[in-house]
Amino acid sequence: MARMEADMAWFRHLPAEDRSWVGVIVQAGIRGFVEWYAAGPDTPVTGPDLAASVYGAAPRALAGVITLQQTVDLVRLSIAVVEENLDHLLEPADAPDVHAAVSRYAREVAFATAEVYARAAEQRGAWDARLEALVVDAVLRGETDEAILSRAGALGWDSRGAVAVVLGNAPARRSEATVIDAVRRAARSAGLDVLCGVQGHRLVVLLAGAGDPRAAASAVSGLFGPGPVIAGPLADGLPQAHLAARSAVAAAKVAAAWPGAPRPALSSELLPERALAGDATARAHLVEEVYRPLLEARGTLIETLTAYFSTGGSIEGTARELFVHPNTVRYRLRQAADLTGFSPGSPRDAFTLQIALALGRLHDVGRAAESALDTPAANVGDL
Repeated sequence: MARMEADMAWFRHLPAEDRSWVGVIVQAGIRGFVEWYAAGPDTPVTGPDLAASVYGAAPRALAGVITLQQTVDLVRLSIAVVEENLDHLLEPADAPDVHAAVSRYAREVAFATAEVYARAAEQRGAWDARLEALVVDAVLRGETDEAILSRAGALGWDSRGAVAVVLGNAPARRSEATVIDAVRRAARSAGLDVLCGVQGHRLVVLLAGAGDPRAAASAVSGLFGPGPVIAGPLADGLPQAHLAARSAVAAAKVAAAWPGAPRPALSSELLPERALAGDATARAHLVEEVYRPLLEARGTLIETLTAYFSTGGSIEGTARELFVHPNTVRYRLRQAADLTGFSPGSPRDAFTLQIALALGRLHDVGRAAESALDTPAANVGDL
């Protein structure tokens, strides 16, 4: 104990109670050696009782106070002190045999130490995995209260920066633990904090510190199974991540409708499929963020887009139908692209714009019908 005080700074800073438990462990180890040596050279050292006899007296919480490296240092110093004093306690003829026995016993104590810490690591890893799965599930269900945020913090989650939600099929032939470990390594190599979980056939990954959802998803997309990989919009933090998760889940449900979807694909790129499948959020987005800006900017933009699509994307055909110059059509199409972010000349963007126009017209017709119903009925005489 005096050598520990002198040689190990971490031991000097331990509370008195923990230092006393360390002393109990050392004493148990020395006593175990004496009892084993007394039993005869043919007595095996190994067995399930060795770890229990050496470390069983100390509380389990001590494994969280003293690291594995510190325990190795403790064992090494204890062996050194014992060997340094053996020659003073023994007859010269007995010393070689006892030194050999100490070496043999010390080797088994080292294995027992590794077993104790490995078992503690497995238990902690299993607990962390359950906790992580609980946090991911809460995000998907939109239940990110203070308790969930606290659990995420306990897992080392850094709440700073935007959060990307990425999901897709889990690999079929790899264990859940192997997949999650691989995702963690890939995300941390990209400088991202990560929480992930496997829910049935689906792998869900939350990435913090993302600047771009596609770039963040690309860091882990190769670890998903076959099929589409979807990234939701960036969320300001974990409490808002359920909104991004909702968009990603909705997009994943309809991703099969777009066979040429990139991998990873953004949930916003699947807005038309989501709208056709009845996703109210996607429909509202297409109406308010695509149709409404076109309607409010210039009435001719919607007219031009309608003619452009009806003529099969022909600039000249659109110009003839509207009695304008082809350059006017080109100018209006560029305006539409600048306002909405969707280029009418791109087949995929054109599809999105057509769905937005149809939804916007239906929305306006529905509002007009509601307004008519709210108008007081006319008198029979007025009719």
